Amino acid sequence: MMKCGSVQPGMCDTVLPGPSMESMCNASAFFTFMSILDTCIRAKEVISGRCERINPIEQTDSDYDFIVIGGGAGGAVTAARLSEVPDWKVLLLEAGDDESGAGQVPAFAWSLIGAENDWNFQTNESNACLSTNGTCTWHSSRTLGGNTAHNDMVYLRGNPTDYNNWAAMGNEGWSYEDVLPFFKKSEDNGEIDRVGRKHHGTGGPLRVQRFPYNDSFSFAILAAAEEAGFGISDDLNGEKITGFTNIQTTQKDGVRRSSARSFLWPARNRKNLHISLNSYVTRIIIENNLAVGVEYHKNGKFNTVRATREIVLSGGIVKSPHLLLLSGIGPKEHLESMGIKVVKDLPGVGKNLHDQVAYILSFTINESDTYENNWAAASEYLASQTGPLSSTGLAQISSSLPTSLTTPDYPDTQLSPIGYEANCAPGEPDALRSTDKRTIRMYVGHMHPKSRGRVCLASKDPFDQPFISANYLSEPSDVQGLIEGIEMTLALTRTKALRDHNFTLFDTNIEACSNYTFASTEYWACAVRQDTIVELHQAGSCKMGPASDSLAVVDPRLRVHGVKGLRVVDASIMPQVTSANTGSPTMMIGERGADFIKQYWTDGSLDNERK
Repeated sequence: MMKCGSVQPGMCDTVLPGPSMESMCNASAFFTFMSILDTCIRAKEVISGRCERINPIEQTDSDYDFIVIGGGAGGAVTAARLSEVPDWKVLLLEAGDDESGAGQVPAFAWSLIGAENDWNFQTNESNACLSTNGTCTWHSSRTLGGNTAHNDMVYLRGNPTDYNNWAAMGNEGWSYEDVLPFFKKSEDNGEIDRVGRKHHGTGGPLRVQRFPYNDSFSFAILAAAEEAGFGISDDLNGEKITGFTNIQTTQKDGVRRSSARSFLWPARNRKNLHISLNSYVTRIIIENNLAVGVEYHKNGKFNTVRATREIVLSGGIVKSPHLLLLSGIGPKEHLESMGIKVVKDLPGVGKNLHDQVAYILSFTINESDTYENNWAAASEYLASQTGPLSSTGLAQISSSLPTSLTTPDYPDTQLSPIGYEANCAPGEPDALRSTDKRTIRMYVGHMHPKSRGRVCLASKDPFDQPFISANYLSEPSDVQGLIEGIEMTLALTRTKALRDHNFTLFDTNIEACSNYTFASTEYWACAVRQDTIVELHQAGSCKMGPASDSLAVVDPRLRVHGVKGLRVVDASIMPQVTSANTGSPTMMIGERGADFIKQYWTDGSLDNERK
């Protein structure tokens, strides 16, 4: 039986929000073990950080220099950086609570999806997610730290060409050469001697390193990748941008490092930084084309607060365009149809929405289907933050590979195995999930989607979720990209490295696709539309671009076109999604946005509207 210490009286009285491990696991057979583990995690300061957390305010002041809406990957970084200027008074409004204690444990990343603090957005599709009647679920964390508080912690920036393409679209200052210093500014790389300083940095708030634990089967995957000719990269953020790799992640010594824990927690004692949790912004107040304040709802009451310099919108891919529309900024016809007064006719708000799309293949290997988490693994993690709970299992193996749709130096496919996750379990050693063989899933992701969708209002009630359609797989090339990725995955199964484990396709024929020969190209084209997997790497709904771009919402310095004192700083500004996970690029956007604001307000030569 594992032992955990109790919280020392007087040490700190922080009450950690949920979800708890037992509620996430939601099975009576797991309750005792998960309840004890959850209690121990909360009591362990090095894991839960209960005494390092922010001190939220209950009531805001009447005005601030800057108001940041949303404390996710972009907003947390921006608010923390702006508060470095002691004369600036900064307010961060977050719709959710603080991040949970359970979320600090890497192995529970997948268990957090769909939990009580998840927005659970629903999309409406015609060409994808057909097995669920055209509804795809977008999991998104309603908590401080946003999706960095419940994602897989993957630290992949994408390809340098992504950023060079942004610059070529008229976004000066966004080439890879321009943004690399801001990636490095955030970074505190724990393996700098291995990855080198050309592409990485140290001394920043965001810890980056590989997990302290690898299951042995991950080495079989890497051996298979090399045997199949896909190659191995020591660092996909470095010189070799193709192949398979054991990725670096945003965690420190086996404990998650979200944007909030990395940037806001160290700033918790700054008197000029106020953070209000459970504060849902319903409207940006605009007077004479100038953003002057916000309306928000907290504890059953509506409140208003004013900004004397700028408002920064970091609500994310759905909530940023949603809030702009509610505030009268967007396509004129749509706003008028909803009975909303038009403040600025901006046709691109909510347009250009896109997400990477994926499919999952299931395989079995010659191993018993045992739980990875048990009393021994939990005890090891509590003692030293090592062992199975200190990683995401096989998901720490990822790749960047090109299909025929792209060039060898601009890969468009991400293959990643899933398995050996040490999360929900009954606790007993060698306990079995099932009497079958162990299952390994392979995630096949297409990173360069051409399909585009939209976010628009379902009503003018700010508490109603907007209408969302990513329009997944409406472009044939997106289907082709997935099929080629599936073929790459099947090539891995033919390697000796995986045949030695009897790595066998376990997928069964999907009834809706039974008219096609199983595993044929036509079958996979049907299957990816039926059982579509969304990557949750959405981008583009507040597109960055010059004024000449009819769909641009913000300019290259992230200022909303035609509205003064308002910027958008999150993944929604990406004109095209990066070629990998979007967590670290969004934190870079936060760094870039804060730097733009600092330049603007500290340059004495500027003749701006508020000075």
